[in-house]
Amino acid sequence: QVSVHLAKGEQYAPEFSAISPQNLVPVLEHEGHRLYQSLAIIQYLDETFPMPRILPDDRVARNRVRSLALISACEIHPLNNVRVLNYLTNTLKLTEAQKSAWYQHWVTVGFTALERRLATERQTGRFCHGDEPGFADIVLVPQVANANRFNVDLAPFPTIRRINDACLELDAFRKAAPANQPDAQ
Repeated sequence: QVSVHLAKGEQYAPEFSAISPQNLVPVLEHEGHRLYQSLAIIQYLDETFPMPRILPDDRVARNRVRSLALISACEIHPLNNVRVLNYLTNTLKLTEAQKSAWYQHWVTVGFTALERRLATERQTGRFCHGDEPGFADIVLVPQVANANRFNVDLAPFPTIRRINDACLELDAFRKAAPANQPDAQ
């Protein structure tokens, strides 16, 4: 494991740019291959190490799980990316309060849609899909952590909070929390 401190701009160092042309994390090196993008890496790991399964075997269920994960990964996550937030403050000159309001608005929009689905679809269980954690949960938990970091009101999202709490009861999710990483501040 190699830490890349995003707040310090280490992702733009020439050494890391040579590894990650987008200057983004994560990058996984496995069996001589560099793998990029969180969702693609998660799917690769599921295919390479199929137990426990993080994507269902049934194609309709897989579609549901992927679509839930994409709400977090495509509608919410890009907005809390360091380069996006830096653009808001450094280029557009938004104040911290304006940046937070912007972020809170878009997370609330994304979580509203996700909550509606999780709260009404019968496939939701203890976790996003059933009673075992999986792909959608792996993508959801970091977005809840970021929402907490930016003081998003999570009261309107009881299902999301319940699922996040169930995930955080598990050792793997606790170990993966940002505060538990070697470079945590």
